[in-house]
Amino acid sequence: MADAAAARDALWSATHAERAALADDLAELDDTQWAQPSLCGNWIVEEVVAHLSAAASTGTVRWLTSILGARFDSDLHNQRRLVEHRGATPAETLERFRRVITSTTAATGHTAAWLGEVIVHGQDIRRPLGLPHTPPVQAVTEVARFYASRDFTVASRSTAKGLRLEATDGPFATGAGPLVSGTTLAITMAMAGRHVYCDDLTGPGVPIMRARCSP
Repeated sequence: MADAAAARDALWSATHAERAALADDLAELDDTQWAQPSLCGNWIVEEVVAHLSAAASTGTVRWLTSILGARFDSDLHNQRRLVEHRGATPAETLERFRRVITSTTAATGHTAAWLGEVIVHGQDIRRPLGLPHTPPVQAVTEVARFYASRDFTVASRSTAKGLRLEATDGPFATGAGPLVSGTTLAITMAMAGRHVYCDDLTGPGVPIMRARCSP
C-alpha cells in the first residue's frame, strides 16, 4: 500500500514537473506560434494548452457529467471542456494553465495516463515549433509501459500489438514480433498515434507501426 502511494506520488511529481517545463516554454511564444497547428488533430497550440488545463481541472463526477452530456462523444466532450478553459488571449490561456500545474485532479486514478497526457501534448506543441525538450527517460518509461498495457485515451496497445518494442535509451521493452527500436519518447509518441515520430524509429516493424498511426 505504501509502495503504491509512493509510486503514485512520484508520477504526480513528474506530471507537475512536465507541466512547469511546458509553461516555461509557452511563455516565450509569440501570437503566431500560439496559432500554429499542433500534432494533435486539428487543434492549434493554444487549444492543446486549454485541453491540458481542462484535463487537470476535471474530476470523476465532472467528467461523467460531461461525457454523458456529450452522449459519449469524446471529441465533443473534449471540445466543450477546451472552450471552457481557453482564455480570451493566449496570455490568459497560459495563466489558466499555470494555475493547474500542481493539480492532482483527474477523471480516473490512472496516474500514468495523466503524466502521458502532458508528455504527449507537450511534444504535440514543441515538435512543430522546433522547441527542444526531452522529458526524463524514467518518466516516459512509465508512460510507455502504461500505453503498451492498454488502450485508454489513445489506442496505444492496439498500435503496438504484435510488435517488439525496444528503447535505445532506457529499460523499456515489450512484446514479440517485428522489432521497432528508438528512444523511449519516440516509441511512446508513436504508440500515441503521432506518425511523425515513426521517422525516429528503426527496425522491420516500423512500416507496420507507421500504417497504424497514420492520419
